[in-house]
Amino acid sequence: MCASPVPRIWIAPDVLFDGSQLHTDMALSVALPVTLSAKGARTGKITPRASLPPEAVVVEIAGTLCAGFLDLQVNGGGDALLNNDQSADAIARMAAAHRRFGTVGILPTVITDAPEVLDRAVDAALAAQGMQGVLGLHIEGPHLSIARRGTHQAQHIRPFDARTMAHIQRLRAAGMFVKITVAPEAVTPAQVAQIAATGAVVSIGHSDARAEDVRALLAAGASCFTHLFNAMSPMLNRAEGVTGACINSHAYAGIICDGHHVADEMIALAIRARPLAGTMFLVSDAMSTVGGSDRFTLYGQELHLEGGRLVNAEGSLAGAHVTMAEGLARLITHVGTPPATALDMAISAPARVLGQPALASPAERDLADILILDEQWRPMFLAQHPKLDAAKTH
Repeated sequence: MCASPVPRIWIAPDVLFDGSQLHTDMALSVALPVTLSAKGARTGKITPRASLPPEAVVVEIAGTLCAGFLDLQVNGGGDALLNNDQSADAIARMAAAHRRFGTVGILPTVITDAPEVLDRAVDAALAAQGMQGVLGLHIEGPHLSIARRGTHQAQHIRPFDARTMAHIQRLRAAGMFVKITVAPEAVTPAQVAQIAATGAVVSIGHSDARAEDVRALLAAGASCFTHLFNAMSPMLNRAEGVTGACINSHAYAGIICDGHHVADEMIALAIRARPLAGTMFLVSDAMSTVGGSDRFTLYGQELHLEGGRLVNAEGSLAGAHVTMAEGLARLITHVGTPPATALDMAISAPARVLGQPALASPAERDLADILILDEQWRPMFLAQHPKLDAAKTH
C-alpha cells in the first residue's frame, strides 16, 4: 500500500528574500503537517510563480518573506545574563526571549569577568550545544584594552593566556562555533594565528591601538571586528585608528543600530565606505532586559532602562536594549539602507560569518524559522500566519 503524498502549498508573498536578492515573483513551497507549528515541519524549494502547475494551491501573503534573524552578539535576554548565570538554562532563556522577536539564532556572549566565570560559560555552552537557537559562544574579553574597556571590569582584563586557548580548543574540538574578541594590546599576531588555526573567528574590538597594529592581527588571521565605532580608537585626519582600519579592511564588522550607540549618519557612512560589499552585519549586543524586566545587576552595579537606553547609576550608556527586528527597521527607515542590504546584514552576513550560508535562505528550512515582515518591518513567524491554517482546509 502506497503512502499518500504530503499535501503541499505554495506561499506567495509580496516580496521574497532568498538570502541574496529580493524577488516579487517567487513562491516558497511548504508541506502541510497535521499541525503547522509541529516540530520538524519544513519548507521546500523557491520557485517562480509562473512555473507552478495549474493545480498548485497558492496562498498569497502580504509582506516580505525571509529566514529568521541571526544575532552574533547577545549578552542576555528574558532576564538571563550569561555573566550572571553560566548555565544551559540561562542560554535557553536568552534564545527563547530573542526568538519572540524574530531572532532564530543567537551567539551567547560572555564578557570580561573572573577566570572561573569564563570556565563555567564554556561548560554551559557545551551543555547547550544543539539546543534550538544556540549558535556557539562569543568570548568578548578579557583580553582587551583597559583604555577602551567600556562596561568591562578593569580588574579582570589581562593578556591572552593558555587558559583561554584551552577553552577555545575544547569548544572547537566539540564542533562548536567560537568567536573571540581581542585587542592588539593584549594578544600577539602569533597568538591570533594559533587561535585562527582552530577555526575560531578572531574579532578585533575594545582597542585603542594604531591602525598598523590592527593590520598585523588581520594579516595573522583575524577576520572580524566587534561593534564598529564603539570601544575603539576613532578615525582622525592623520590616524585611522581601529575604526578606520576596520572600515578600510575586507574583514567582517558587527554594528549596533539602536539610535544610541552609533549615529545613524555614521552607520550609513560606514556601509557606503566598506570596500567589500556584504561584510557588515547587524548585532543587538542585547542585555537581559530584552524580553525581560527593566533592570539588572552586572558587576554588582544596577543598570536600568531610561528613555530606551540602558544606563548605570551615573546615567552613562551601559549596554544595549534592542532587538534585531528593531535594528533592521531602523537601518531601513532611519539610516536609509536599501532593504536587501539591511536583510543581508541581519541574516546573510551573520550566516557567512558562521560558515553556514544556507541559514540565509528560507528554502529547505524548519518552518518555525521563517518570518513574514510587514510594511514597518515587524516580524511574524510564517507558521503562525492565519492564512496557513485556512489553507489546510482547502
